[in-house]
Amino acid sequence: MDDPLADHGLHGAGLHEIAAASATLNDDAAATLFIAGIAARFAARKKADIFWALSRFDLYAPGLEQVGLGPDRIFYAQGLKDSAVLAMAEDALRDGSLACVIAEVKAADQTATRRLQLAAADGKTPMLLFRRHRLRERCPLMGLSSAMTRWRIGCAPSEPLPHPGIGRPRWSVELVRQRNGNPFSLELEACDDTGRLALPAPARHRAAATARATNRAA
Repeated sequence: MDDPLADHGLHGAGLHEIAAASATLNDDAAATLFIAGIAARFAARKKADIFWALSRFDLYAPGLEQVGLGPDRIFYAQGLKDSAVLAMAEDALRDGSLACVIAEVKAADQTATRRLQLAAADGKTPMLLFRRHRLRERCPLMGLSSAMTRWRIGCAPSEPLPHPGIGRPRWSVELVRQRNGNPFSLELEACDDTGRLALPAPARHRAAATARATNRAA
């Protein structure tokens, strides 16, 4: 997935926005784990903790740990409203000692996202902004933003197994917009216990799957 990104990966000193593909609990959980997996990889790379700010605590710690983000790596902060959450995230970014900063909000205008982008650049820290759904029929990514990338994450059917059971979860990962690059969409296997995504193909067919993904992105 890094190849079609303008920076060949998520920029480590910028703002990145993520939203669920729909207001359903399944897509909301997929978006949450997508964010947690990215944060886990930043935490492992920098050997540092992450900061997660939100106004309503509904995270499931065992689920986060399954994608590589253990409770010993997270500082939580809870604000009464979005403005408080955004202010805490901005302060955490400017501190510069964290591996990643995450904030969950229902609303953030272009001024707020510009402040987060500037703070991320100043603190050389990645900022993941989880835009929660306000209205069921309106995508949270409809408004203007200063984010470097904007993602929409949803659930996809898992691979059928030759025996009764559920295969590895799959996600529909759509890059809605990126600075200096083109949008694309991929179907990927959900994060493993190190936060890494995978192409949904057996190892012997991996090259063919990579070619198909590249063609779809093009």
